Amino acid sequence: MMQALSLFAFPWLFKAGTSLHLNVTAISARDGSSTLECWQMNQPFDTSTEPGISGTTQVSLGAASSLSYSILPPNFDGGIHNAPENQWVAFTSGLAHITLPDDNATSAYITGGPFGLIFAADTKNVSRIGHRTEYPGITETVALRIPTVDGEVPKHRVLHSGPCGTSEIAGIRAYGLPA
Repeated sequence: MMQALSLFAFPWLFKAGTSLHLNVTAISARDGSSTLECWQMNQPFDTSTEPGISGTTQVSLGAASSLSYSILPPNFDGGIHNAPENQWVAFTSGLAHITLPDDNATSAYITGGPFGLIFAADTKNVSRIGHRTEYPGITETVALRIPTVDGEVPKHRVLHSGPCGTSEIAGIRAYGLPA
């Protein structure tokens, strides 16, 4: 079993008295159909005391059962599928386009990099059809697939239906600006 995962940021992002939370786009399910939602994690960022990263900002994402590194070629179509298990997916480069077979009006483009983290929870036991993921970029997309221990879904609150907006996931950068 792997240690708990942490997401690190720069030390000046964390200000005393400020409760900063991670927002992520989640592929979830409601009434048997996959949905996209903007989730805010209950666990706030805190200041690390671990050697080598002491004083930096981090948030625990929970325990992982395994870790896979995937390279997806440009214009790859992952087809319609369910999440194989409840899992974090961190796109480190490239571009992913997530669509919903039961909802043609909602989709999400996830750009690899610092804000390429999503949570996929539309497993077969909660979603009849699943979702579709395509990789429309001109270069490969690299993704880390990180299933949670015992299929645990992180504690969160749903901010709204649909993917998180840019300001909802990139907003933590504002904490690094001088006052």
